[in-house]
Amino acid sequence: MAAMNEAEVVWEERVGALWEQLDEHKEEDFLAAVEALAGELPDGDPRGPFERACAYDSTGHSDLAAPLYREALAAGLSGVRRRRAVIQMASSIRNLGRAAESAGLLEAERAAGTDLLDDAVTGFLALALADTGREREALSLALVALAKHLPRYNRSLANYARELVDPNA
Repeated sequence: MAAMNEAEVVWEERVGALWEQLDEHKEEDFLAAVEALAGELPDGDPRGPFERACAYDSTGHSDLAAPLYREALAAGLSGVRRRRAVIQMASSIRNLGRAAESAGLLEAERAAGTDLLDDAVTGFLALALADTGREREALSLALVALAKHLPRYNRSLANYARELVDPNA
């Protein structure tokens, strides 16, 4: 990945500062501010539709967010933003009543690689699985993810969680 120039660094800082102040803005003002920042980017820059999608998602408009996530991904969104876009798009799709599609996206994402967002992928996958009637599998995934963060009982909890879906585990 190429190093960012000074203008890109400043833009990223401004985006970060706006997100830190999300709760201090009225919805329409926040959406307008994100739109203005996205409008500063060159045509075709996938960060624009990604930031707009995030803004719509954060203000309860999953229906408007999902297509923008797809647009950002199709435009070549990369790095941590790419993974965030998949997670957030899958969540939006689940919120729109398409849990099976959401689960499919997140299952593919789990298989695609690993990074600091692994547990987020798993958590949102658990929600999608629960919505598709696969509650035991959802609980198992969530508990295995949780087990890694406990100060004790990590192995026991993970093993019991796996037994929820595979009694021979």
